[in-house]
Amino acid sequence: MLDNRPITDWLPTTPDEMRRAGWEQPDIILFSGDAYIDHPAFGPAVVGRIMQHYGFKVAIVPQPNWRDDLRDFTKFGKPRLFFGVTAGSMDSMVNHYTANRRLRSNDAYTPGNKAGFRPDYASVVYSKILKKLYPDIPVVMGGVEASLRRLTHYDYWSDRLKPGILMDSDADLLIYGMGEQPLRDLLKFLEKGVPFKNLRNIRQTVIRADADEANRIMAKQKHLLLNSHQDCLNDPMLYAANFKHIEQQSNSTRADLLIQKADNDFLIVFPPYPTMTETEMDASFDLPYTRMPHPRYRKKDPIPAYEMIKFSVNMHRGCFGGCAFCTISAHQGKFVANRSKASILKEVENIVKMPDFKGYISDLGGPSANMYRMKGKNLDECDRCLRPSCIHPKICPNLDTSHEALLDVYRSVRAMPGIKKAFVGSGIRYDLLVDDKLSEEDKNTANRYILDLAKYHVSGRLKVAPEHTSPDVLKIMRKPSFDMFYKFKKAFEKANEEAGLQQELIPYFISSHPGSEVKDMADLALKTKELGFKLEQVQDFTPTPMTVATVIYYSGYHPYTLKKIYTPISKEDKLAQRDFFFWYKNEFKSKIRKTLKEAGQIELANKLLKDK
Repeated sequence: MLDNRPITDWLPTTPDEMRRAGWEQPDIILFSGDAYIDHPAFGPAVVGRIMQHYGFKVAIVPQPNWRDDLRDFTKFGKPRLFFGVTAGSMDSMVNHYTANRRLRSNDAYTPGNKAGFRPDYASVVYSKILKKLYPDIPVVMGGVEASLRRLTHYDYWSDRLKPGILMDSDADLLIYGMGEQPLRDLLKFLEKGVPFKNLRNIRQTVIRADADEANRIMAKQKHLLLNSHQDCLNDPMLYAANFKHIEQQSNSTRADLLIQKADNDFLIVFPPYPTMTETEMDASFDLPYTRMPHPRYRKKDPIPAYEMIKFSVNMHRGCFGGCAFCTISAHQGKFVANRSKASILKEVENIVKMPDFKGYISDLGGPSANMYRMKGKNLDECDRCLRPSCIHPKICPNLDTSHEALLDVYRSVRAMPGIKKAFVGSGIRYDLLVDDKLSEEDKNTANRYILDLAKYHVSGRLKVAPEHTSPDVLKIMRKPSFDMFYKFKKAFEKANEEAGLQQELIPYFISSHPGSEVKDMADLALKTKELGFKLEQVQDFTPTPMTVATVIYYSGYHPYTLKKIYTPISKEDKLAQRDFFFWYKNEFKSKIRKTLKEAGQIELANKLLKDK
């Protein structure tokens, strides 16, 4: 399959490939912590294709060797405009370490699932090397790692508060969130001849400024001055207090400038762009991706992250769920950006043409599978809204919760030649399907959605994420009541019965989340036991930058109320909570009984651990 395409169908990764493309010098050189997979699901490929679309010569250096003589950083020489740096599709520390801070032995974004091909804190390492080698060439950071570390953040792996990543990296500019819009304006100004050093006011970027420049900006523009990095170090409550403003302004259509002092300088965070339009989304997804890894990997083992998504279709971006432990809205935005039906069907047609396609779309979804085309009925109300979630603590009455557009796409994909099945592998928000407060019309489309989902789009097992059973923990998580799970389970089973199928629900749960106590985990174990589940999809809470839950974990305070919240911190407490997932295994029973006895919950132990 790879042999049929010329090497010039990909962005060049070597000087020889660049010369084959007819260039002498790249305009931009992009360094990425991932292997180069030319597919719209991988951020580095999207960034490269966007810049290419605007007429720029872009070379990409995937997984450069930072340990040797640094030849990977010098092989293209200097770019005409700037270096781009991204850790890849994941934060490098999440990629490297487990919730127990153990080094992982694999990396799904590398051929053969091999670890060790990117450094810890990859964005910082790459930027520092480039600035040392080429101090006069600007470095632009982007991607998930840079985006979520743009201001003071708790780093779980070093167990300390770190300043915004520009302070550690020596980079010149940070692009946060999805990069298409800020890149467009950055490139437009550079092509007009504006010196890079003068690009100090592009939306959705972060700059480092001295006191004089910061004072000039504050005098001219509406802004919020956050507690300084030093203040956050001195008082965890001040760090927590910052986060409310950061989250609200990140997801506001009328956001203010955010300014934070760090050391003797200031970080200036310019407001985000409006949510991408359908036309903008289509333009990004319709670029000439080969949808394949670069030929340099032809003789290497498969790349697991690619194998997982190569026959999947992303229909939209963003999530208005606002879950306390999730970074999707922090990076992609709260408001959903949708592709057109035509663009989605065009991508499915391209997948059907792939030689190894067997007729099965692995996922027809998005960050939350069933938020496609959902938005405010009155957008003026959305402009005034500062709620971090449109569906918690209850569904906003201004939210259009119809599944009709999504059902229409599903029907069209099912009818396409070459499609045997199109599965929905993304997470389902079942509160959007079973909430009693939905309008009668939306209840009807929700019921049809559940039926179509069960009948046509489940591969025998449907994964959903209640995350917990405790009302108090779910409130902190910004997740719906567990009663909603019971309702959805009943509705899904009824739909399966109507379709003549027997399919399983596979629930996801989290232990050690802020607010979760031993009795809450015992309740989770007991309720799931009563439902007949022996849990498989479980995880221990891992603090990641720029989430409510991480702020609580470090500071002990909820950022919206500044009230104290209990959080399991020690390794022993976290493992004790995780044990409850496996109440049905003999090797865990004595440990669970001991934990509950010490917590004065012996009655719960007797209920949970009795044989019947």
